[in-house]
Amino acid sequence: MVRLDDIQIFVRVAEHGGFSAASKSLEISPAVASIAIKRLEQSLNTTLFVRTTRSLSMTQAGQLYLEHAKAALQAIKQGESAIALKQGEISGRLSISMPSDLGRGMLRSAMNAFQRLHPKLEIKMMPSDRIFDLYKMPVDVAIRYGTPSDSGLYAIPLVADNHRVVCASPEYFNQHGKPLQPEDLSQHTCLCFMLNNVVHNKWQFAQANDKYVVTVSGNKVSDDGDMVRQWAVDGEGIAYKSKLDVLDDMRAGKLILALEDYAAEPVPLHFITAQRVSTMPAAHALLDYLNNAFKAYLANDQSPSLVTPNPKPPQY
Repeated sequence: MVRLDDIQIFVRVAEHGGFSAASKSLEISPAVASIAIKRLEQSLNTTLFVRTTRSLSMTQAGQLYLEHAKAALQAIKQGESAIALKQGEISGRLSISMPSDLGRGMLRSAMNAFQRLHPKLEIKMMPSDRIFDLYKMPVDVAIRYGTPSDSGLYAIPLVADNHRVVCASPEYFNQHGKPLQPEDLSQHTCLCFMLNNVVHNKWQFAQANDKYVVTVSGNKVSDDGDMVRQWAVDGEGIAYKSKLDVLDDMRAGKLILALEDYAAEPVPLHFITAQRVSTMPAAHALLDYLNNAFKAYLANDQSPSLVTPNPKPPQY
């Protein structure tokens, strides 16, 4: 008898190309994964992987079985979803990747309220600016800025008109003055975000038909967006942040805007899944809840509204 969990492990090992990465994503040991594959091979009376000390490759039988294994797991998940929708009860586990700032701020409060509505649902929140592969990592939903380049993913806008803003603490601007035009940023200490070892120090602006790209510099760089925000609040320099990330700080007077007459990069916020949300009851319920939560969150937004420029939204 073939075990369902063995099939799940087989698919994950095939997707990751090895036991170590697959085991990490499943939160099991490589030894457990190896035993599962051996047990599955015995049940099927065939060899699924060719193992050496340095590599792991799939046999023809493994490649053939992988297609059917994925289809079987998908069918089971859809069946579970259909039952849950019919019963009207949301349960199980939902893992969500989200930006560091938003995850520790607005989304943390929203998720707490959402879980109180569905107490049988276990939520795993992963606030991080690292981009997760929804096909390989154990992530059901990714809440991300920008539009995913993978057309196979389902991306639903949560806040379509979100954009970046230039901001700093009142103390910083009182001491150093406000930049009046993008070129003035070269005279200021700018706080930069880094992703995949690439420092994003080229800040984009637009005004009427004119476009500006300013290369900024400073003495602080971080791959954690929330760290950049905290530095700005502490008066360490000027930040170029998603408006959603700093909205609470702006409302509290901890950060104020500069260059309001210039439009910065658009960074629409999306709800992203690897399969249709309609087949995922928990994700579907979360999407509906977050749509309403963001409308309420933005309803009291008194900050200036900037015109969306033409530059393509960044993919991070």
